Amino acid sequence: MELKKPIRVDTDLKIAGAVTYVGRSSIDIQIEVTQVDQDGDNQSDPFALTANFTFVARDSKTGKSAPVNRLSPETEREKQLFSEREARDKMRKRKREEQKGGLANGIHKLRAEAERLNALLAEGRVFSDLPALADRDSILLKDSRLENSLVCQPQQRNLHGRIFGGFLMHRAFELAFSTAYAFVGQRPCFLEVDHVDFLKPVDVGDFLRFKSCVLYTQLDNPEQPLVNVEVVAHVTRPELRKSEISNTFHFTFTVCSDLLKKGLKIRNVVPSTEEEARRILERMEAEGLCN
Repeated sequence: MELKKPIRVDTDLKIAGAVTYVGRSSIDIQIEVTQVDQDGDNQSDPFALTANFTFVARDSKTGKSAPVNRLSPETEREKQLFSEREARDKMRKRKREEQKGGLANGIHKLRAEAERLNALLAEGRVFSDLPALADRDSILLKDSRLENSLVCQPQQRNLHGRIFGGFLMHRAFELAFSTAYAFVGQRPCFLEVDHVDFLKPVDVGDFLRFKSCVLYTQLDNPEQPLVNVEVVAHVTRPELRKSEISNTFHFTFTVCSDLLKKGLKIRNVVPSTEEEARRILERMEAEGLCN
């Protein structure tokens, strides 16, 4: 989901959706929110927000994946969207195959990953061993964390009796916004929410905990620094001494350019443990930021 421009509350919105790509049992749907400026000066790009959703068809009796009808794009726009989603699907499958690669390829990847992990952890060790000499423009990842919790209520159910995914995304966004707000020191501007993983269903009465942190920042563009926030939702069962991840969310924020002109600086985020460094690397690879 990408916010292309601020959405006004005093102007009508138009929401349109269409199936853009289908796999054997998966369906990709793109939603476009358009809002025309009232003054009419900028009509070239009326899109305010775009979002892509992936659904999987399931057999109602067996619960297994079910084949869906094929899609035949006709217009140039439809063909373009189909090609983009098809390329993304092929890339996802290729990465999955690479993860199952041979021994030699696996060893090479492990070595490259170890080098990147050591590079990320180098500055974190300075914070631990020589805190007085640590970079004042950096902060440990663990110091950017926030958390909240709730007990899921019946009014938050969807048609299937589970907790509505949109509600989970709403609560995750609120925590992500607060995390970026506390990290930057000024109100952040939302840019994008990336792929959301729904790993386990959440039921009514579940004790749900949201944990967030600033995973990393991108400061190469001084006019639009990026703050990447991760939110992880856990279904916790204290009586069973058990906690499982139900969802992971990744949000991207920036700050107003006027604040940057006034001297506001965004700090670099440093991992202090190998697990934190590995999460950063995984996320950067997903964003195509690792060579």
